Amino acid sequence: MAEEYLTDDEQLEAVKRAFTEYAPWILGGIVLGVGGWFGYQRYQSHRNEVAFRAADQFSQMTAALQMNDPTKSLQIADGLIKDFPSSPYADQAQLTIARIDVETGKSADAVAPLTQVMNNSKDAELRQIARLRLARVLIDQSKPDDAIKTLAAGTPGSFAGRYHEVHGDALHAKKDDPGAIAEYSAALGASDGGADSARLQLKLADLASNEKAGLASNEKAKP
Repeated sequence: MAEEYLTDDEQLEAVKRAFTEYAPWILGGIVLGVGGWFGYQRYQSHRNEVAFRAADQFSQMTAALQMNDPTKSLQIADGLIKDFPSSPYADQAQLTIARIDVETGKSADAVAPLTQVMNNSKDAELRQIARLRLARVLIDQSKPDDAIKTLAAGTPGSFAGRYHEVHGDALHAKKDDPGAIAEYSAALGASDGGADSARLQLKLADLASNEKAGLASNEKAKP
């Protein structure tokens, strides 16, 4: 390299010239770097503060729900949705609102928050939970066909057992007991472990007894 053949004084002068030429760019880079670091730290601090506030409100909402205070739970849930719309706590607040609607006999009002989470949540698991709960609400509203369509639009994945069970409930509501038995049996055989086996066994036993009663009635009705 050419620098290897310069004297000490010449090398010093070369360094001075280079610094004079590039100093503004170097200083600018340092300022930007330091400013960017402080900006990043402020951004992270703000994010942490927002997350802490959202988590605190979520804890208060859950506590109010456990204390059987739906009015306070709804108030906090509305605040979470308004103040932290892009956080996962907003999705949980929507699910809480839907739960309270169902428990207070206003299942029709639960459709909107459940649909919001089902269609817009960034959390795939919460989307699945909302879809299943919406299907149950539709069955309760005597809309089993809509429930089946809602389930069909989703992908069961790790929720296969619960999908089969709710599908079975919808078919049972349509008086399709053989179809319901098939779905409940599929739910029992699903590997996700999401469905309650004891509850499914009771449903299957109930349907089996209904079928036996129906057959006996048909035999008696024969001439």
